[in-house]
This record gives sequence, C-alpha cells and structure tokens, in this order.
Amino acid sequence: MALGTLFVAATPIGNLEDISLRALRVLREASFVLCEDTRTTRQLLNKYELKTPTISYHQHSGLGKIEQLVRYLGEGKDLVLVSDAGTPGISDPGSVLVAAARQEYGEELSVVPIPGASAVIAALSVSGWPVDRFSFFGFLPHKKGRQTMIKEILSSIYPVAFYESKHRLKKCLSEFDLFSKEAGLNIQMMLGRELTKMFESLYFGTPAELAELLENDAEMQKGEFVVLVRRLK
Repeated sequence: MALGTLFVAATPIGNLEDISLRALRVLREASFVLCEDTRTTRQLLNKYELKTPTISYHQHSGLGKIEQLVRYLGEGKDLVLVSDAGTPGISDPGSVLVAAARQEYGEELSVVPIPGASAVIAALSVSGWPVDRFSFFGFLPHKKGRQTMIKEILSSIYPVAFYESKHRLKKCLSEFDLFSKEAGLNIQMMLGRELTKMFESLYFGTPAELAELLENDAEMQKGEFVVLVRRLK
C-alpha cells in the first residue's frame, strides 16, 4: 500500500478569506485534518462547506497520538496539518509530527507545504523597514531566559520579529526601554495588532513612546501582537 501524504497547510491568521484555492482543495480531499483546536478549525471548514473529519493535535499531544497519526500515513491516509492561525511549524508543535513521520518512513514519505498566511511575514511586509535579512524569536520566555533573549535581540544589527501576549506587552516595552538605554542604543519598534482582522492597527515609535500610547489607549491593550525591533544608526 502506498503511503499517504502529510500536507502542512497555512490557514488564515484572522480574515477567513486569506486561504488559497489549493489549500481548500487539499482540506476537502484529505482523510483527516489535524488541528490545534478542532473548534477553531471547524469555523474555517464550515465557512467553505468542508466536511473532512478533524483530529486534535497540539503541544500537549502525547507520543501515543503521534504514533497513531504516523500509522494513518502508513495506511495510505492523507493528513493535513494546520494550526489555529498561520503556518504550522512556526512557533507551534507541527515540527514534532513532521520529524516523527520522516523518521518512520524516510524519503518514501511526501511532506508537502501549502504556503499561505504568516503573521510575522505580514508584519514585516508593511513595516517599510529593510528586511532582506531579519531574525525571528517566536514567543519570548515568560520568566527564565527572558532578559537574556531581549539583550540578544538588541545585539542584532538586523530587524527582529517576535510574538507577544497582550498581557505582557506593557512589561515588554518597559524591558526594551530599560535595556536599550543601558546599552546606549537608539531603537525603533513596530507593534502589529490584530493583523488582517477588523481592528488591525500598526504602531511605530520608541519603547517609551509606545508605552505611553498603550497607557492612554484602551483599544491598543486588546488583541494579538507581532513586535518588530530595529536599531537605528
């Protein structure tokens, strides 16, 4: 029996229209869709009247679940791996499943990317900054290693992108303000809030300027954020 194919498909980061025709076809034809949260993915599938069965697969899925999914591929079933929003494998557990499947079947297995939305790329594209080179740091640690990572970001001569929770955004701006001043650096930041959604907003400024905006704008304190940082000459 021929192996199934493991598709790694990007899904919208907010606006449900941001999905390719190819992704919709693959989602329709697959045996199963592997989701971080089946309820979230079902909203997308329902919009496009797709009845494909879903299976939960997320960062807390154990070895047994991974082995089951790998077996499905061995039985010839096509699987589509998606995240709640954006491109799987980018700051989510998708890479673990891909690695396990490749280890089991080697070069005989087809792992096919279906490209599409990515919050970090969307933010970089509208920054107006030179981003022919940049670094991506995913989500900053909550506690251990956080200061070390911020200092590493500030040491980069290229723009840096990362994700931050609305609950830690005030702390984040304060830390970048403090550490940049200690290092004698002049930095600019961009906050991309709710990208592709109804209340999409972009904010530019120094950490202190953005912190003041945050303090005085209740709407700015809501949503999901991509943060960009660059050093100015």
